Amino acid sequence: MVLLEKEQWKAVEQCDSKYDGAFFYAVKTTGIVCRPSCKSKVPNRDNVSFFTTLDDALRQGYRICKRCRPDLGAQYMPELELVKTACDIMKQEYFNLILLRELPLRLNVSSSHFQRMFKKIVSRTPKKYLSTLRIEKAIELLDSSTMSIMDISLEVGFASLSSFYLAFRAEMVCSPSEYRRGQSNNDGNQTRRGER
Repeated sequence: MVLLEKEQWKAVEQCDSKYDGAFFYAVKTTGIVCRPSCKSKVPNRDNVSFFTTLDDALRQGYRICKRCRPDLGAQYMPELELVKTACDIMKQEYFNLILLRELPLRLNVSSSHFQRMFKKIVSRTPKKYLSTLRIEKAIELLDSSTMSIMDISLEVGFASLSSFYLAFRAEMVCSPSEYRRGQSNNDGNQTRRGER
């Protein structure tokens, strides 16, 4: 497929993934070569060169972009990798009160882009995903410890007891204390919302 530079530039401006593999672009000022769908800041048009193959760009002395990894081929999906990394961080640091504020900075993306990308791939917001993780951890503690409900709420990352109760009830259709009472009575009827 022979593409005009005008079409190539439009694909770069729009981060259009359907052109990935059709061409590569390199930025003279950074010395980096990218795929058309790269989410890095759109460069100045005067500093961009287009290449049919990655090898052509590498022979000219350009380095591979660490963000879009054009060397990994079309199967590499940077947004998916970023969301996987975000999920891994949330699983490890669910108790961090300011994690949702920190994540976009740590992943080097804007907060609005992170929210859109996460919801598109996971089908729920980062806030909802993290809340579910926290409730799962709270259930483990309710089942296996004698910690107070207040201590559990703080342990798993809720800023207040009321926010913990709201999130727990939304997820489990009962309060934490009702859940604990049900478990201690060997009542196996506790179900999450949507599991009935």
